[in-house]
Amino acid sequence: MRILVVNPNTTASMTEKACLAARQVASEGTEIIAVTSAHGPVSIEGYYDEALAVPGMLQAIQAHENFDAVVIACFDDTGLDAARCVTDKPVIGIGEAGYRVASMLANKFSVVTTLARSVPALEHNLLRYGMERQCISVRSSEIPVLELECDGSDAMQKIGQEIEQAIVEDRAEAIVLGCAGMVDLAEKLSAQFAIPVLDGVTCAVSLCESLVRLRVKTSRQGGYAPPPTEKMAASAFHATSRQTTD
Repeated sequence: MRILVVNPNTTASMTEKACLAARQVASEGTEIIAVTSAHGPVSIEGYYDEALAVPGMLQAIQAHENFDAVVIACFDDTGLDAARCVTDKPVIGIGEAGYRVASMLANKFSVVTTLARSVPALEHNLLRYGMERQCISVRSSEIPVLELECDGSDAMQKIGQEIEQAIVEDRAEAIVLGCAGMVDLAEKLSAQFAIPVLDGVTCAVSLCESLVRLRVKTSRQGGYAPPPTEKMAASAFHATSRQTTD
């Protein structure tokens, strides 16, 4: 089994962190192929960044053929619907994966993300997924995404403070970490607070493995029908041209 983990931003260190976490939970025989988008923002923090990231992410997926499932390693689930149009293989966003797993482990959960500007996009996704009743709060730790890549930052302390408040004030029974850059903190925070603290990357990998074993694919009817052939060809051409000239 081959799972393609695509980072929609252009920061390679975040891709490497997600790749390491994915490989730690992948089953024997599952190969993790990690890809960094060649075009787009260095981090995704809100609607504008999401829009900029989608073309490069789709090109990264289209540039690969031999995979069984795709993980979109951005908690905003950047371009999730569009990605499901360009392949019939299962495509899982780490945001939705984290929410779904949390809903099976706790009655109610909170999300702790990076900046306040990212909160509305996550709240919209929760409504779309029908998870707004189980998610009782989306909290921002006011940590820029790229700060999570810096050694010696106080990111874990700030995230921990928000988790503590979510438990005390919101009565959260589980926490979903709202950024792929937090993937390496989940285990430590779970032990610290004695409740499930979930990372979407590892949840998404596990869900991908299950869907592949079930031998199911993304529906090609209705909204996830593939784009017309000429659009796919044009997109593939532009992706190849850019990779050649960069």
